[in-house]
Amino acid sequence: MDAAEERSRCEETHSDARRGLLKALVALGSGALLATAGAAEAAINDQPPRRPGANGKRYAMLVDLRKCIGCQACTVSCSLENMPPIGQFRTVVHQYEMPNASGNPDMLMLPRLCNHCDEPPCIPVCPVQATFQRDDGVVLIDNERCVGCGYCVQACPYDARFINHETQTADKCTFCEHRLEAGLLPACVETCVGGARVIGDILDPASEISVRMARHRDEIKVLKPSMSTNPHVFYIGLPDEFVDHVDGQAAVRLSEGH
Repeated sequence: MDAAEERSRCEETHSDARRGLLKALVALGSGALLATAGAAEAAINDQPPRRPGANGKRYAMLVDLRKCIGCQACTVSCSLENMPPIGQFRTVVHQYEMPNASGNPDMLMLPRLCNHCDEPPCIPVCPVQATFQRDDGVVLIDNERCVGCGYCVQACPYDARFINHETQTADKCTFCEHRLEAGLLPACVETCVGGARVIGDILDPASEISVRMARHRDEIKVLKPSMSTNPHVFYIGLPDEFVDHVDGQAAVRLSEGH
């Protein structure tokens, strides 16, 4: 075999090797893409199982609007405790003007935060399962997994989520779960001047929140019950006008009977 033939054969061999490598890379990429798409579809369509939390408990918060004076101590203490970026808040107190019976305006103070729902619409829309719920009802975000897509922000009917400007991941109230695990109250509850906020285990009939809710059973309301999310932030003194028509609308609606 002369040099020209040997060179031609080597070029053909190298070309075949390159084609084989390209085919392998394409197959590998396609497989990874399908696997990712499959995982995303499963996450969107299926509610992930709850993760372990405080065993045997179901945390909830009760807000007595008759005691809220709108001092914003809860907002400030939450910011100091959890350090969200300046201008972003995990809890806020909105103020509304309402005409009273004499026609003069009254002020309504309405604390807002994540409702830690039993049917949280923010969880099934997450394509990477970064948002999850614990057995004790607390809804949390795994910031190592979150990609900042904002689907959960759009799905929340309570306007309780935001994309953190610094981390570029989803952020929200966590009931200060790190404090609960240490036997402490959430920052907002601990600093509430009027004692308007109470948190506790609603599965324990002797807990303060259970006793108060039993005492005011006929006065307990939640925000947007028509969304069928079963929220676990309860209000005393919430006017009917605010039950379904408060600011913060979900871009992703829940179907009837969900």
